[in-house]
Amino acid sequence: MSKLNLSALKNKHFLALAGNGVISVITVLQMGLIYHKLEKSEVGAWVMFLTILGIAEAIRNGFLQTATVKFYSGTGGSRAKEVLGSVWFWALVTTAVIFVLLMILGNVGILWGAFAALSHGGVSALGRYMYADEIVRIINWIGVTYISSLPYTLIFWILMAEERYDKILWMRLVNSGSMIVCIFIAVFCHRMSLEMLLWINLVTNMLTNFVGYYAGMAKMGTLRHRTTDCKDEIYHFGKFSLGTNLISNLLRNTDTFIINFMIGPAAVAVYNLPVKLMEIVEIPLRSFVGTGMTGMAAAQNAGDMGRVKYILTKYAGMLTIVFIPMAIGTFFIADLAIYFLGGAKYTGSEAANIFRVCMVLAIFYPIDRFNGTTLDVIHKPNINFQKVIVMLVTNSVCDFVGVWLLGNLYGILVGSACTMAAGLIFGYFKLNRYLPHTPLEVLQVGWRETTLFVGNRLRPFRKAPPQN
Repeated sequence: MSKLNLSALKNKHFLALAGNGVISVITVLQMGLIYHKLEKSEVGAWVMFLTILGIAEAIRNGFLQTATVKFYSGTGGSRAKEVLGSVWFWALVTTAVIFVLLMILGNVGILWGAFAALSHGGVSALGRYMYADEIVRIINWIGVTYISSLPYTLIFWILMAEERYDKILWMRLVNSGSMIVCIFIAVFCHRMSLEMLLWINLVTNMLTNFVGYYAGMAKMGTLRHRTTDCKDEIYHFGKFSLGTNLISNLLRNTDTFIINFMIGPAAVAVYNLPVKLMEIVEIPLRSFVGTGMTGMAAAQNAGDMGRVKYILTKYAGMLTIVFIPMAIGTFFIADLAIYFLGGAKYTGSEAANIFRVCMVLAIFYPIDRFNGTTLDVIHKPNINFQKVIVMLVTNSVCDFVGVWLLGNLYGILVGSACTMAAGLIFGYFKLNRYLPHTPLEVLQVGWRETTLFVGNRLRPFRKAPPQN
C-alpha cells in the first residue's frame, strides 16, 4: 500500500471546512456551559447581546467583506495597498457611525424604560424589560465590544482574499478556543456570571487582535495609501452587497416571525429543530462559497471569465452531487435525528417531515448560492440585491398563504419551495446574460470533478502494481 498523502490536509477546501466545523463544535460547547451556569434572565440578556451585536456586524460585513475579497484578490503592489487602505478607511468610518448609533439607541431605550417604570399609568412589559439590570449592562457593553471586533474581522477578510485558510483556522482557534478556556476557568473558580462572560468576550477579542497585529496580518499601515477613486469604487459596490446581506438576514427570519404570530411559539420550537439540523449542509456550503468566491474574484480581476465559469460550475455541481445522497439518507434517519437532538417530546411532530423536505430543497442550495455569489464577483451586486428582494417577497407572501390555507407548519414548506424556485429562476436567467451556462453543464462538471476528487483521495489506499 502506498503512503498516505498528508498534504491533502493543506487543501484550502479541507481547511475552510475544518475551520467552520471546529468553530461550530466549540460554539455548541460554549452555549452548553452558558445555559447550565447562568440564570435564565442572564442567558436571555446574553442572547439579546449577541443578536444586537450580530445585526451591527452584519452591516459592516455586508458593506465591506465581499468588496474586500473582490477588489483585493489576485492583486499586488500599489493596487493591493490602495484597496486595503480604502477598506480600512470605510471600516473605521462604519464602525464609528454604528458605535454612535448603538450608544444613542441604547441610552434612549434605558431612559424610556426608566420613564415607563416610574410613570403612574402603570409599567409596560417592554419598559420593564428595557430597564432590567441585565439589559442595561449589555447595552453599555455592546459599543466597546463592537469596536474590539473590528481589527480581527478585517484580518479574516484579508486572509480570505489571500486564500490563507490555514491562518484563518488558527486565528479562529485563538478567538473561540481562548474564550472557551476562559469560560471553563470561570466555571471552575465559581466566578461565572453575565458580567464575567462579557469581560471574557472582550478580552478574547483583544487577544485575537494582538496576535493578528503581531503576526503582520492586519496591514493597517496601508491606510495611508487609500485613494478617493478606490474609496468610491468600494462604496458603490458595498452599498448593494450591504442591502443584500441585510435582506438575506431578514429572509432567514421571516419563517420564524410568521410561525410565531400565526401558529404560536410552541410551533417555533418544532420548526427550529430541523432548521438547526440543516447545519450539516450549511457548513460545507459556507466553506465552498468562501473558497469559491476568492478564486472567482481573482479570475475576474485577471479578466479570465472562463475560469470564473469553471469555478462556478465545479463548486456548485460538486455540492449538488454530494447533497443528493444526503437528502435520500435523510428520509431514513430523520426521526432518529430529531429524537437525539430534541428528545421524545418532538417525536410524532412535524419536525422529522420538515427536515426531510428541507434536505430535498437543499439539493438546490449550491446553485442558488453560487448564482448570487457570482453576480457579486462579476460586479453585478445590484442584480443579486434584486434577487434577494424577490425571494423575500415570495417567501413572505407564500408563507402567509400557506399557513392560512393549511393551518400548520407544512404551510411554511410551501413558502420555502416557492422561494427557492423564484431565487433559482431569477438568478439563473440574470447571470446567464453575462456568464452563459446550463444546469446540465453544472451537473456534468460537478460529477466529473467529484469522481476525480474521490479517485485521488482513494489512490493512496490502493495496492501498488506488482514489480517484475
